[in-house]
Amino acid sequence: MLVSHFGLDQAPNFEGKLWHLYVRKSMSDVAGALSLPQDVAQRHLDSARTKLFNAREKRVHPGRDEKILTSWNALMIRGMAHAARLVGNRDWLISARRACDFIRGSLWRNQRLLATYKNGRSNLNAYLDDYAFLLEAILELLQADFRNCDLEFAKQLAQVMLEQFLDQQLGGFFFTSHDHEKLIHRPKSGHDNATPSGNAVAASALLRLGHILGNHKYLEAAERTLQLFYPELSRRPGGYTSMTMALEDYLAPPQIIILRGKKEFLDEWQRELKQDYLPRSLLLTLPEGIDGLPQYLDRKAAGPVTAWVCKGVECLPPINDLDHLKTVIQKHPD
Repeated sequence: MLVSHFGLDQAPNFEGKLWHLYVRKSMSDVAGALSLPQDVAQRHLDSARTKLFNAREKRVHPGRDEKILTSWNALMIRGMAHAARLVGNRDWLISARRACDFIRGSLWRNQRLLATYKNGRSNLNAYLDDYAFLLEAILELLQADFRNCDLEFAKQLAQVMLEQFLDQQLGGFFFTSHDHEKLIHRPKSGHDNATPSGNAVAASALLRLGHILGNHKYLEAAERTLQLFYPELSRRPGGYTSMTMALEDYLAPPQIIILRGKKEFLDEWQRELKQDYLPRSLLLTLPEGIDGLPQYLDRKAAGPVTAWVCKGVECLPPINDLDHLKTVIQKHPD
């Protein structure tokens, strides 16, 4: 049964000596060739697969890398939060938030991030990518489901980036912190590799957080980073995709849409707005009763929902009608 189903009656397909199993004949064809009912043939195949699996379990299992990396988890958190927001899948959002809360609970120690976690132990000073990727992920979480504690965490991450990674003389961010162990070479790269450039993501995230909070220190650090890497970007743009996206945010600040009001009405407005393609907009939905908001976000709703559409530090007059808001957004595309 296994022989014909997986093509073991043919020549070996790996280095001329071994087989990588793949389905060569369907079960209906195998059953027909053996003159067996298909359900009987399937039972024989299931039995054979069980025996094969049990035999393989006696072999030494290959090693598996089970460490948790802050930077890679941050990339996943950002992706899941973004998808959850656009598709409306609450399970994805819950998973992203659990991962973020895990990092804050297990890898945030004494106001600093650690880079890796395994078997209940977190260690190694975090790198620029850890801070930048996590900051960008939190900005996605804030749009999916705003929590003031997440905004405070974002501010803490940004502060450490400025204090421990920023090159005060030339601009840009070092890969290692100022208090990291001394290295022969301290890298400060702007091009993308298998993962996005930490400098590019830092610039983009600081630009967006800077506009949300009206914090000029964040905006200035992002601007100097872009100035530093612009000559390389202009010569080899193909390797600087993330930096190009950050430059776009600098040249044309993202549109910030702030919704305040009663949660049941906010949910309806949020559902309607996400039907439109707004890739460079930041949508912050803030239910009534959230305390401790920064001045830029601490606005009072007049009616069930009030919206503000802002670019940089300039905001249009408040809007209380959903259809009018959609018209305004279309007239002022991001």
